Amino acid sequence: MRHVDFSPLYRSTVGFDRLFTMLDSLAQPDNGQTYPPYNIERTGEDAYRISMAVAGFSEDEISIEAHRNVLTVKGEKTEEQSESSEFLHRGIAARAFERRFQLADHVEVQGAALKNGLLHIELKRNIPEEMKPRRIAIAASPAKAKQIEAQASK
Repeated sequence: MRHVDFSPLYRSTVGFDRLFTMLDSLAQPDNGQTYPPYNIERTGEDAYRISMAVAGFSEDEISIEAHRNVLTVKGEKTEEQSESSEFLHRGIAARAFERRFQLADHVEVQGAALKNGLLHIELKRNIPEEMKPRRIAIAASPAKAKQIEAQASK
């Protein structure tokens, strides 16, 4: 894959550095990261839900952080080593993970819930009133146009 160098654009633009950073991060491969699996759903016009399969993790072992349009979900399993048993087959993953999601502008995390091994993160897009499109009324022209007469100077 071709790498694009945005450094010349940094010199001639102001305020677009986050855009270039986002484009850079999109160009980097995901390194085949597939754990934990997740879904992204649209639940309303401005509402979204991220559902992650985190079987075996408790609320204390998962942290969620939203910072500068990046949502980071981390899971770190505390090892419970039992002397009385040994695993013959270990199919339930207990490895630590970190998953990042790029959020669009004005998308806020509303809450999170862990239910039946699925972590549900509710998101909502709250566009400020001044940024929403608004209709501009067109004033009707006056019925009779006024004529301005100039007086000739003597």
